Amino acid sequence: MIGSNILTTMLSEYLAGQIDMLSAQQGGPKHRLLYEALRRAVLGGKLLAGYRIPPSRNLALDLQISRNTVVAALNRLSSEGLLTSHVGRGTYVNGGLMKKPARRQQRQAIRLSGRGQRILNTFSAAELEIYPFTSGIVDFSAFPLGVWRRLQHKHWRMAYPDMLDYSYSGGHAPLRNAVVGYLRVFRNLAVDVEQVFITSGTQQSIELCAQILADYNDTVWLEDPAYWGAAKAFVAAGLHLHPVPVDGLGMAPIVSKTVPAPRLIYVTPSHQYPTGVVMPISRRQEILTVARKYEAWVLEDDYDSEFRFSGPVVEAIASLDTDQRVIYMGSFSKVLYPGLKLGYIVVPKGLAAPMMQAHYDLNRPGQIPLQAALAEFIEMGHFTAALRSSRQSYAQRRRSLLDALKPCLGTLAHISGAEQGLHLCVNLPSGIDDKALAQRIGSTGLSVRALSAYCVTRKDLRGLVIGYGYAPLAEIQRHGPALARSIKAALSSYRRDI
Repeated sequence: MIGSNILTTMLSEYLAGQIDMLSAQQGGPKHRLLYEALRRAVLGGKLLAGYRIPPSRNLALDLQISRNTVVAALNRLSSEGLLTSHVGRGTYVNGGLMKKPARRQQRQAIRLSGRGQRILNTFSAAELEIYPFTSGIVDFSAFPLGVWRRLQHKHWRMAYPDMLDYSYSGGHAPLRNAVVGYLRVFRNLAVDVEQVFITSGTQQSIELCAQILADYNDTVWLEDPAYWGAAKAFVAAGLHLHPVPVDGLGMAPIVSKTVPAPRLIYVTPSHQYPTGVVMPISRRQEILTVARKYEAWVLEDDYDSEFRFSGPVVEAIASLDTDQRVIYMGSFSKVLYPGLKLGYIVVPKGLAAPMMQAHYDLNRPGQIPLQAALAEFIEMGHFTAALRSSRQSYAQRRRSLLDALKPCLGTLAHISGAEQGLHLCVNLPSGIDDKALAQRIGSTGLSVRALSAYCVTRKDLRGLVIGYGYAPLAEIQRHGPALARSIKAALSSYRRDI
């Protein structure tokens, strides 16, 4: 029998080789490469059921990577059921896995629809793991879990049969009323409860609008660079994407006979994703003028307007709308936690009745006990308290990240989008390969996104999209200088080449 130390050494050598090969083939952060290498070893039968995985500390030393990187890969494999962990005994390959006997069979081609292929080819969220500096992710570690658990238990105990059924009314009435009160105070939106519908998040809100407001082959104008989730939703609905360049004022629409008329116009005006540009009122009014000309619907995604750190709050496009053409979308996930999966959509009064029917027919909404708990959470002031605490915490993190980044930028790069939200963008010269730079940074255990990865057709944008929502202040203070050094090195290399 081969000794355990020899087996550990053999496994480490195998994994190191796999990581090098995967890095050359597809790149990406080390934790994802280690996860893929281990996954292949388990599913390919190289690690048999019952095999004990070496301790994370040992693997980290053998592979010369951080222990957090190893733990992240092992946790992901455990969540997928490939590994099992036992306190005090270690981590093992799941004993319920059996390697199927090899047999010859003709591989059957998998045929996807043309729309399915377009969905797969339109952006990718595969590298959006939760790691320091990942954009779009919030810190939910400070969420008042005890209060939340008690409220959920309360509403499950008192749940009556109707609360276990679908919800035809567009959501739990107290929660809809709470949204109305919040929007009137914080966003200056004079809306009534019949205009508000509870959804499972912004993604479902976008999908619902695409399904009931546009026909197959209609055109949607969206920002370029764009939020990948919206682009995929529109492609899934069979719409044509017409990318509209983003400038220093946000989406810059061009009206001409050669431009396809939009049925939908999707914008993130309060904090453009991903550049972070804040659209001024003049440009918002221009968007409304274009919508009026084409009789188009404006989909306003106000995904992180709660977090404004400097300058006055700009009114929502919906508050300027006099033609009943704006659909306003919001989410609870940025203030509370992502897995809550609750958001809301606000429609013009004339659209309320058909939206209610479509919402019920297409989505079969439910989760009323959860909505009831959230409504009481808001009514008791916990939501406002969580928002206030989050603002203070994110403001500190933002300041720390800016302090780390600004000395390295010089005249060749600048920061946009730092006034609001949970991410900022470091804009780089067009000659820098931002995808390669993001990959190099990812190899250190950090996670940033290349700005060019969000572009639909544009070839001129380069930069890094950096989030500070998930990373604790201490992590930003620790890793921020290293991130700045990587950017500075890329800029220095660029200077030498020009």
